[in-house]
Amino acid sequence: PAAGLFRRALMVSGWCTIESDPGVFSELITELGVKGVQVHELWSLDKESMAEVGPVHGLIFLFRWRGEKDDRATVTPGPGVFFASQMIPNACATQAILSVLMNCPSISLGEEMTAFKAFTKDFPPDVKGLAISNSDLLRRVHNSFARAEPTVSEERRASKEEDEVYHFISYVPVDGKLYELDGLKAGPICLGDAGPGEAWLDAVTPAIQARIEQYSSREIRFNLMAVTADRRERLLAEQAVIEKERNMTVGKVQARAGKLPSPAELERLAASHPEPPATGEVAVDERTLEQLLIALAHLTARAAKVAADIENEQQRVGQWKIENIRRRHNYAPFIVNFLKVLAERGELGPLVEQAKKKQRHGAR
Repeated sequence: PAAGLFRRALMVSGWCTIESDPGVFSELITELGVKGVQVHELWSLDKESMAEVGPVHGLIFLFRWRGEKDDRATVTPGPGVFFASQMIPNACATQAILSVLMNCPSISLGEEMTAFKAFTKDFPPDVKGLAISNSDLLRRVHNSFARAEPTVSEERRASKEEDEVYHFISYVPVDGKLYELDGLKAGPICLGDAGPGEAWLDAVTPAIQARIEQYSSREIRFNLMAVTADRRERLLAEQAVIEKERNMTVGKVQARAGKLPSPAELERLAASHPEPPATGEVAVDERTLEQLLIALAHLTARAAKVAADIENEQQRVGQWKIENIRRRHNYAPFIVNFLKVLAERGELGPLVEQAKKKQRHGAR
C-alpha cells in the first residue's frame, strides 16, 4: 500500500484493512476452505519458540512501510513458486497468507483454493495479482474481518493510511530455496538455500533481524506470525498414539498383577524413574512387571499433559472466535441509544462536564 496512488484506488478497490492478529488470520484461512492450518504470533526467533508452535510452513512479517529504496535483486519466479504482484491497496495481508499457502504442497488447500492455484499457475505475477483482486471468495472472506466504523468516512480512512502505512510480506522455502515474497516488488527475492526440513528457519532469522535493525532506531512496531500445521490435529494424533500404547500396557499389567496402581503410586513411579522409550506390542510383552508399571506411570502423565494441551488449544480457538465476532459487530447503535437514555435522564451533561474537568486536570 503506497500513498497517493493507493489513496485514489481505495475508493474503488473494495478491500478493507484487516488487523494483524493470529485469530483473524487463522479464521480467514479456514473460511477459504483450507484444512489443518493455523497462525501463531511469535515473540522470538529462537529455536524453542519455533518448536513450540509446531511444523512451520512459512512466516508473515508486518512492518511500517516507508517506500525506501531496496537494491536487492529479484528473480524470475520458477514453475514451483507462486508469486503475485499486489495490484490493489489493503490486500497485502491476504496476499501474504496466500504466498505461504500456495507455496506449500503439503497443505490441503480445499476445493476453491486448489482450483484457484491451478487456474493461475501459468499467469505472470501481475495477472496473478489481478486474479486475486477479482476473486469474489478472497475479497468476501477478507472483507468479512472489517471493523464496523460507520462514523468514519472512506476519505478519512485513506488520509490516515497515508500517515501510517503497514505492509505484510512472507518468507517461505520452495524447492530447496528460501524466498522473501513481497507483492510490491518486481519478483521474489532469493535469500539462499533453505536446507533440509525446517533448517530454513535458521536461514531466515538473519534476514528478519536485518530488516528489524534497519528500522529499529525509528520504529519498534513489528509483528511476526508463523503459519503452521493445526496444533490441535498434531496433539490429537499424539494422544491416539499414547492411548494405544497405554491401553496395551494396562492390559499386560492387569494380566500379571490383577490390579492397577493408584494415581498417587503412578505419580511416584514417574517421578522416581526415567521414562522408557516408546515401544510396540511385541516389546510390551518382553517387559517385566516393574518395567510395565514404570511405562504406565509415564504414559499416564503424558496422556494427562496432552489432554490439557488439547483443552488449552480448544479454549484458544474459542477465544479467537469470540474476539472475531466482537471485531465484526457494529456497536454504534447501542452507543447512540445509550447516550440518548443518559440525555433523557439528564445525566449526559454532568458526565460530559466531569470528563472535561478530568481531561483538564490530566493535561496539567
